Amino acid sequence: MKKLTAIMLASVMAFSLAACSGDSSESTAPESSSTTTSEEAASSETASSESASAETASYDVTTVEDGLLTMHTNAAFPPYEMTTDDGGFEGIDIDMATEIAKRLGLEINIEDKDFDVALLDVQNGQCDIAMAGITVTEDRLVNMDFSNTYANGVQVIIVPENSDIAGPEDLAGKLIGVQRGTTGEMFCLDEFGEDSVDPNPNGMSAVMKLINGQVDAVVIDNAPAQELVAANADQGLKILDTAYADEDYAIAVQKGNTQLLDAINSVLAEMEADGTTQAIIDKYINAD
Repeated sequence: MKKLTAIMLASVMAFSLAACSGDSSESTAPESSSTTTSEEAASSETASSESASAETASYDVTTVEDGLLTMHTNAAFPPYEMTTDDGGFEGIDIDMATEIAKRLGLEINIEDKDFDVALLDVQNGQCDIAMAGITVTEDRLVNMDFSNTYANGVQVIIVPENSDIAGPEDLAGKLIGVQRGTTGEMFCLDEFGEDSVDPNPNGMSAVMKLINGQVDAVVIDNAPAQELVAANADQGLKILDTAYADEDYAIAVQKGNTQLLDAINSVLAEMEADGTTQAIIDKYINAD
């Protein structure tokens, strides 16, 4: 599987360090009072130093629900987000959001939605962030704001082994399966028109139609494409070597919520600098 390299835009992070100070205790004995004040001053200085070195950045953000960072996603986009056997969630975006919430001093609340619904929810302020391998586009920027890039992806084409489709130029006149609301759908609609595009609620649905001969190809991000083809290894599918499009992923927030956006960008910069982002990506995507 191709390794995904995290791309982060540099941002300056402001640290707010709070100093502690101790109150001197009153004493009726002048000699002992002098000694006690000296010891307390030394203790106060030590406590202040320890507090300054241990405290991390302080963020003041308002969220949809107090104490929670609510994330809406589409948990059918491996390895970015997917469901577990016990009904939970896992993936690159899940771990990224969980770590962001932790560094913001919040708990994470994740809800599974259709991709296009997740985008509408963040636009309407029904959640704090949307993460689902979301690409920044001019149309989306009209209705929502985006964080700095945290990862990049490549749109690829899945076809049957015996397909006569060898590259993007061969998609003309074919029926192309896509995930509804994604940039794959946008690209194909722009280039080939509605009659050539078959939208689906998720990538698996599109691939199942490809297996059943209902579409001629599927356009989807490389990472989930690898997962989907591997999960259907006996169905004679392949991913073309020629990429359809390159794109960057970012976190969507409600338009004008600069308070939350600035805090997320600061945390993303911290996670990139200390290696957390790459460690999360490496957890789900092999170097091979």
